[in-house]
Amino acid sequence: MKNIIYIHGYESSGKGFKGQFLRKILPEILTPDFKGPLDKRMQNLKIIMEKADKWTIIGSSFGGLMGSLFASEYPEKVIKLILLAPYITSKDIDPRNFRKIPKEIPVIAFHGKNDRIVILNKARSRAEKIFSNITYNIVDDDHMLKKTMVEIKWKELIEKA
Repeated sequence: MKNIIYIHGYESSGKGFKGQFLRKILPEILTPDFKGPLDKRMQNLKIIMEKADKWTIIGSSFGGLMGSLFASEYPEKVIKLILLAPYITSKDIDPRNFRKIPKEIPVIAFHGKNDRIVILNKARSRAEKIFSNITYNIVDDDHMLKKTMVEIKWKELIEKA
């Protein structure tokens, strides 16, 4: 069984549109709820991630930040990182807090060109500094990425090395 986790955005939950959609396609996926400030959310994420050796992480917006921070701190536990409009541009996070994520970890990002919440150019620029092996897909969508979510071939994306 694969270890896959979906980390939702700041004001969302694992029961939101993306979490429900991913559970239909990937029944084994974990879609926990995270609440509170970043440090508390990260503590809870680390507890969950202790349950298995290797993970594929799907992070949306603030969840993309959380997944990126986790991969930076524990690269040996991450197989792949899939980011959906990642909020890695937070003013609260110093880019130096990220260790360069090794090229062995493929990072695939999807970001809507009509995103008004996470600015595409800033996020892409930061991502290219943090990740050694990133594919940054700019899609015709907004921050919610609802159209993109249904267009992604999730099983293939998860399986592809």
